[in-house]
Amino acid sequence: MVSDVLIVINLQNGVNSEDFPLARLDEVLSGVNERIAVYRDAGKPVIFVQHVDAELVIDSEDWRVMPELDARADDLYVNKTHANSFYKTELPVILAELNVEKIEFCGAQTEYCVDSTVRFAHGLGFDCSMKRGLHTTANSDILTAEQIMAHHEAIWDHRFLTFL
Repeated sequence: MVSDVLIVINLQNGVNSEDFPLARLDEVLSGVNERIAVYRDAGKPVIFVQHVDAELVIDSEDWRVMPELDARADDLYVNKTHANSFYKTELPVILAELNVEKIEFCGAQTEYCVDSTVRFAHGLGFDCSMKRGLHTTANSDILTAEQIMAHHEAIWDHRFLTFL
C-alpha cells in the first residue's frame, strides 16, 4: 500500500551522534530505503525534511541526508527550523500542489519532529500512515529509546495514523 507521498523526517548525519546514538538505525535506514523504492516504483514523490539549526547548518555535512539513504536530486527537499515540519515551511504548499490527501511518515526523532509532524498533519485532515518501527530516537535521561518509540506507537495507533 502506498500513500500519495512519503515524507522522510530528519534522517541527517548530525542527528545521530556518539553521545546520542539513534536506536536501531541500520534497521530503520534499511526499512526507509525499502519504502522509498516502493514509492518510486509507484511513481509517487518522496520528500526529505531536513532540520536547520546552529548544529545542522545548511550545506554542512551534519545537515545532509544520511548517505545510506537513496536520496536523489529529483526528490523534494524541505528545510525546517521547528519540530513541526509544517511550521513556516514550504511543505503545505508542496502538498497542496501535489493534491496530497494521504501521507506516509518515517524518520527521526520519534518524540520530537516525527510526533509533532504526524499530529499536525492529522489535525490538518491528512490520512496518515507509517510502517511500524520506521522511526527512531536516542535514549533520554528518563526513558530508553525503545520505551519512547513503543510509547509513541501506542499513542499514534488508530488515533493519529494507521500502521502498515
